Amino acid sequence: MLVRRNVALLAPALVAVAILATGCGGQDDAKSGTGSPASPATPHGYVEGATEAAEPQSRLLLGDPESGDTQVLDLTTGKVHDSARRAGVTALTTDGRFGYFHGADGIQVLDSGAWMVDHGDHVHYYRAKIQEVGEVPGGTGTVVRSDAGVTVVTSADGKASVYPRAKLEKGSLGTPARLPGTYAGAVVPYAEHLIALTGESGGPAEVAVLDRSGKRVATPEAECEDPEGDAVTRRGIVLGCADGALLVHEDDGAFTAEKIPYGEDVPKAERAAEFRHRPGSSTLTAPAGKDAVWVLDVTEGAWTRVETGRVVAANTAGEGAPLLVLESDGALHGYDVSAGKEITVTDPLLKDIPEAGSGATATPLIEVDRSRAYLNDPGGKRVYEIDYNDDLRVARTFDLDVRPSLMVETGR
Repeated sequence: MLVRRNVALLAPALVAVAILATGCGGQDDAKSGTGSPASPATPHGYVEGATEAAEPQSRLLLGDPESGDTQVLDLTTGKVHDSARRAGVTALTTDGRFGYFHGADGIQVLDSGAWMVDHGDHVHYYRAKIQEVGEVPGGTGTVVRSDAGVTVVTSADGKASVYPRAKLEKGSLGTPARLPGTYAGAVVPYAEHLIALTGESGGPAEVAVLDRSGKRVATPEAECEDPEGDAVTRRGIVLGCADGALLVHEDDGAFTAEKIPYGEDVPKAERAAEFRHRPGSSTLTAPAGKDAVWVLDVTEGAWTRVETGRVVAANTAGEGAPLLVLESDGALHGYDVSAGKEITVTDPLLKDIPEAGSGATATPLIEVDRSRAYLNDPGGKRVYEIDYNDDLRVARTFDLDVRPSLMVETGR
């Protein structure tokens, strides 16, 4: 693999972070999510089998549905690691550490070996070996949602199973617990509970708060008609609905649900149905039909529709950052959200790209972290690293041996 650089970039040194034990204020610091508390002699933030670093240890998981080839691109070292061939893979998702390669009959789970633990006032970054975990049952339409304690797999027929996160972190699937009943969308772990939508087919869905065994413990007074799409933010869980979004929030053990309406009737084809955002951000993006993008500011509880060219992919780093839109001209465009105007554009980077929503597995997408954005070019067998704070400068170009039609970022 060849890495081309427009400017000299030094990979962050893999230096362990020395953080005072008071930084966590009595939290369970030695957990990678669900591990055991450290002994008094264990360094703060220690995770067995992992190396702590001063900077994010981001990695890109890449897949080519046509050949079945998959790879892991280490963004810190620039090195590529081959992983198992996965025939029949149609989609790739992540929870920030694990990659989920979706196929017609099951979901193959890969531990990327890169993750972070956010303690609020400080963050721990870790790197470890890449390893295969196993295959989870689930066909087309199955979705996966996770938090530090559990991973929930919800099938297209609404049945959901809960996998213990600690087992995945040790390289095995463990024994899942089947939740009772069926649900009208993804079951999403949040605030040590599960957020689910229930209701009869064809009618509005009702928000239910479940404990980890599936027992209903709260029912915020809120309904969601035609639910589609969800996202986890610092402000709570966002659920896409026919009239806008529903924000489910927890405060001191109490759960509330608040509507964030579009403020107008929006045709089904122009509703926000699939959210993308930077992990940790409360600013969400979604296509608004073919020639516009919705930006949802969860903190302000407001939607903004930004008129663009023909949309292929969109994302943003959040407040103060530009809206990034890959358009049908193959160029990456930057928009000022508040003004609704284009502020910068790159030269064409991609050729022969399908439109968003076309169903093509080779549709490019944009991954965003705190300093860079990543744009995959399946036809050109490359990934572009974009500095979105510097007029969309192409900082690095990674030339690959596979078509990176599927891509997710871990370690953020």
